Amino acid sequence: MRMNTEGLLEKIRSVKDETADGKNRLPDRKVIVYILKETQVILMPEYFHFSELSQEEALVELSASLCKLIRRIDEAVGDGTIDSWAVAEKFLNRLPDVKKLLLTDIQAIYDGDPAAHSKAEIILCYPGFYATMIYRIAHELYVLGVPFMPRVMSEYAHEKTGIDINPGAKIGEYFCIDHGTGIVIGETADIGDHVKLYQGVTIGAKSFRMDENGNPVKGGKRHPDIGSHVVIYANATILGGDTKVGDYCVIGGNVWLTHSVEAHKTITYKPCASC
Repeated sequence: MRMNTEGLLEKIRSVKDETADGKNRLPDRKVIVYILKETQVILMPEYFHFSELSQEEALVELSASLCKLIRRIDEAVGDGTIDSWAVAEKFLNRLPDVKKLLLTDIQAIYDGDPAAHSKAEIILCYPGFYATMIYRIAHELYVLGVPFMPRVMSEYAHEKTGIDINPGAKIGEYFCIDHGTGIVIGETADIGDHVKLYQGVTIGAKSFRMDENGNPVKGGKRHPDIGSHVVIYANATILGGDTKVGDYCVIGGNVWLTHSVEAHKTITYKPCASC
């Protein structure tokens, strides 16, 4: 079958697209994933390998490619005034602290899962750690105000693991995800230290404020705060920016929670008598 490619492309181009101005092109997702993989090599070269780069080579390449990419994104969506090297340098200087946090996450998973026979097994095999690692990297870029890159990284983790952690969320040290599939953590969630989540947990928004045209208002505190030393079991749903779960709480499986809970409480699911 012969196709009139020029005619087809002309029809596609004629469809009005307000998402692009046609002048500046954003980078391909693959470029951002390459940067993510280079960062993983720098943080844990014994376990992550990419393009046969050594840790030293990955750091040199990352420095240049990160600076170039930030500048390109700023030219496409900003006013071109971001000091891309200064932002890249701040990110690179945060990597030692990121690695320290990751080591606490590995320890938390090892201590919390009797099926984990070694820490190496956690790094190589556990989707919960993989998603957490990508979150920790993406979060630093989010804090630095870099557009697009953090979210592409977090969605890459989502695609690979089924774990959806918005890079804007704040998560303390010794974070443990067990199994993990179906976990959702919203942008304004604030999670303390030594928190453990099982599969299917949602830490999400309860509702959205609407503007005069009935459209959701962007921004604002929408997701819960979770204290330290909290365990949240499978398929629990915790919603709302005003919802706070205190330290040392246990939230049972299948719980639907939209109100705050004092410290040291255990909340369990109780079906209604008529169900």
